[in-house]
Amino acid sequence: MPLVNSKELFEKAYKEGYAIGAFNCNNMEIVQAITEAAKECNSPVILQVSAGARKYAKPVYLRKMVEAAVEDTGLPIVLHLDHGADFEICKDCIDGGFTSVMIDASSKPFEENIEITRKVVEYAHAHKPYVTVEAELGTLAGIEDDVKVELGAESYTNPDQVEEFVKRTGVDSLAIAIGTSHGAYKFRPEQCTRDPKTGILLPPPLRFDILEEVSKRLPGFPIVLHGSSSVNQEYVKIINDHGGALKDAVGVPEEQLRHAARLAVCKINIDSDLRLAMTAGIREHMEAHPDHFDPRQYIGDGRAYVKQLVKHKIVDVLGSNDKI
Repeated sequence: MPLVNSKELFEKAYKEGYAIGAFNCNNMEIVQAITEAAKECNSPVILQVSAGARKYAKPVYLRKMVEAAVEDTGLPIVLHLDHGADFEICKDCIDGGFTSVMIDASSKPFEENIEITRKVVEYAHAHKPYVTVEAELGTLAGIEDDVKVELGAESYTNPDQVEEFVKRTGVDSLAIAIGTSHGAYKFRPEQCTRDPKTGILLPPPLRFDILEEVSKRLPGFPIVLHGSSSVNQEYVKIINDHGGALKDAVGVPEEQLRHAARLAVCKINIDSDLRLAMTAGIREHMEAHPDHFDPRQYIGDGRAYVKQLVKHKIVDVLGSNDKI
């Protein structure tokens, strides 16, 4: 089976009330962990590449690793560009074998966002085979590689703009801002309440009213959530117990993401949770085995935690298990 685009996968996800995980990958072990988990869960999956991943591993290595995963698992896998900064980057990825791209002109004025997005869509849809395009309205706070928006500078998606944007651009899916954010520190402590029993910060709820209004304006249209790691506290604890210093790291509650997946959200992006799982496995291993120096030993433990995490996300959050 070759790499696929997201069009038919999203159509099925929308109809059946689940979302497909879009997991960021940077190296072989992360690709293996994600796709082995998806294979065991019989789930479609999106492997996405950020600007930082392209710089770190080079696009050709990433594409070849993802192609190897397709050959190894036989899964329908989308190779997606995450947060493409401009037309040239999107074009380079389309020409280089990516089956889906995101053009992120959300920081631009509305008309400029439309203009840039439409240019990418026209090029992607004319490509053989057809490449799907995701765009964004609204901006998320936080940091993810080259995407940096200060807390307080983010903006929710305006439902009054979505119909015009989709009609004039021809995009295949739309990322919206309803309160998620990038990174492991998604909310300031003052935005949260604190559980009196555990002391863990409890973040504010997502703006489901915006999601529901967007869904009414765009019936049947796939919506995307970025910045949707939950910052699983078990991995934060392992990291901190083994020399880390992640104080008050808090993410999006998984039950809220599952609710979003039952609505119009067909793609949920997960990156920070993978990083935390990998780091937890490595820190735990290195403290338990200070004499080890073989990367296969400690990275292997990190890979095992990432695989465990992805299986949990597929079954308990996304609901995409047994959907092939």
